[in-house]
Amino acid sequence: MRDLILLRHAHADAAGAGQPDLDRPLSATGREEARAAGDWLREHGLLPDRVLCSPSARTRETLAALGDIGGAPATLEPAIYEASPGTLAALVDTQRDAECLLLVGHNPGLEQLAALMHSGQSGDYRGMPPGGIAVLRLPVDAAIEPGIAALTQFWWP
Repeated sequence: MRDLILLRHAHADAAGAGQPDLDRPLSATGREEARAAGDWLREHGLLPDRVLCSPSARTRETLAALGDIGGAPATLEPAIYEASPGTLAALVDTQRDAECLLLVGHNPGLEQLAALMHSGQSGDYRGMPPGGIAVLRLPVDAAIEPGIAALTQFWWP
């Protein structure tokens, strides 16, 4: 079995006048949430061997604020930003050799991917708050498809 950890970025500041959405930073609350997420991952022994992160400021800051989560190399992946669950599933499918993959991204794509992989349904508004973590367990060699994974843990700050 292998694990997929989906981490939604923590709370971010609202965009300032003329500021692109991609550049929105974490709020003070978001930095605290991200540190708590890192603590939770360590407490549960969920240390990824690979990390894919959206290039947005708030996802990169969330990842940095997690602290030491095992030293896995992080790759900024532009496809994660504003991705559909199908795009995210295809991306995860290219990472089958990772035993524990952490994907740091955004809603609604992350919550829809979690729902799709677990229940086979990808309906909106399933509920993955900022800083939320969904841990999915799936067979080692299985292709990503609806209903392939078990939701083993869910946490939010």
